[in-house]
Amino acid sequence: MSEVLNHKQVGQKITRMAFEIYERNVNSSGVVFAGITGMGMSLAKLLADELKRISPVKVELVEVILDKKAVSKSEIELSKSLDLINKTIILVDDVLNTGKTLVYAMKPFLDQEIQKMEIAVLVNRSHGLFPVRPDYTGFELSTTFNEHIRVDVSGPQHSVQLH
Repeated sequence: MSEVLNHKQVGQKITRMAFEIYERNVNSSGVVFAGITGMGMSLAKLLADELKRISPVKVELVEVILDKKAVSKSEIELSKSLDLINKTIILVDDVLNTGKTLVYAMKPFLDQEIQKMEIAVLVNRSHGLFPVRPDYTGFELSTTFNEHIRVDVSGPQHSVQLH
């Protein structure tokens, strides 16, 4: 196991991503961070907190609840009901592997009158089996399918490790 990003580097990536989100959404009527269950939700909270700190943009947070191990068979729902009309949805996950989880996580937003949907990931592995490309990426990392990325942004010491 080797550390790819330490606590300080993860924090810098989150700050940079928040500034990029602000730049692209400065005139938005609101940004909703939709974090995918697990580390995606933890990352979404960090991004939301950072965007609130650096900008006047109205920020909301919701969890996209799904089973990552069986996403195609999973019930996919939001943790709470929100007014999403004309808002920017930023779908957040920790790692983009094939894109399958992100594609399924879009489902609750497809029948909403949102302004636009963007994707933010801390690590993009670029395997791309599904047509999903992140708008905001903390770190690009070329890996094999046998290698695993472990992201921990839930506690005080954030890290990204390669197994």
